[in-house]
Order: sequence, then structure tokens, then C-alpha cells
Amino acid sequence: MSSDNVELVRQGFDLLASRGVEGLIQFIHPDFEVTVPPELSLEPATYRGVEGVRRYFESFYEVVDEVRFEPDDFIAVGDRVVVPLRVVVRGRESGVEAGQRVTQVWELRDGLAIRVEPYATLEEALAATGPD
Repeated sequence: MSSDNVELVRQGFDLLASRGVEGLIQFIHPDFEVTVPPELSLEPATYRGVEGVRRYFESFYEVVDEVRFEPDDFIAVGDRVVVPLRVVVRGRESGVEAGQRVTQVWELRDGLAIRVEPYATLEEALAATGPD
């Protein structure tokens, strides 16, 4: 199952890159939830369901004209998938790009993303997943 989950999460990132947030939506479980903690965001919040995912991305586009999620790896840890990545944004007015490293832990149910837990480092994410 873990290799299947890795492939599903990889497909989710591919859909986001090729078709934007609407491409990703088909991969989101109705009960999806992600909480962006204060150490990773100027405006921490919890986003739920498909509308929450849309709201998350809309919050970027208030100040930037591009946002990219560039995964480095997809690591199976039990049934979860750990994804170290770089979030890159380009300022609407300045055109300047800025990036932030983050690691996400993805949990799936019925082939859809049910939860994402973001962490500042890969080490924190792996520690949070606990032993297999």
C-alpha cells in the first residue's frame, strides 16, 4: 500500500503543477484537513475540504502571481508519504521569487488525500510519523 500511496501523492503534485489547484481538487477527500502552523506562515490557519484547499491557494494569489510546490522526494513511512519540498512564489508587483523549505506528511483514505501535516524540517516530519 505504501508504494501505491507514494504514486498517488506524486500524481497529486503532478496535477497541481500541470493544471493548478483545480487539477489537485480531484485528489482531495471531502474530509481533508491541513493546519498551517505559525512557524511556517505569517497567517496560520486550518483549511478543510475542497473549499479549504481553494481558499489556501487563493490566499497566495492575493499577493503573488505564481506559486509552485517543488517536491524533492516521496518517502513512504507506513501508509503515510513524507514529502520534503520547496514552496516558491513570485511577487505580483516585484516579480521577485522567494522560496521556503517545508516537509509535508500526507495521509490518504480511499485513494484521496485526507490530511497533510506540514513541518519545518524533514527530521521533524520523520520524528512525528513515529515508528512503522
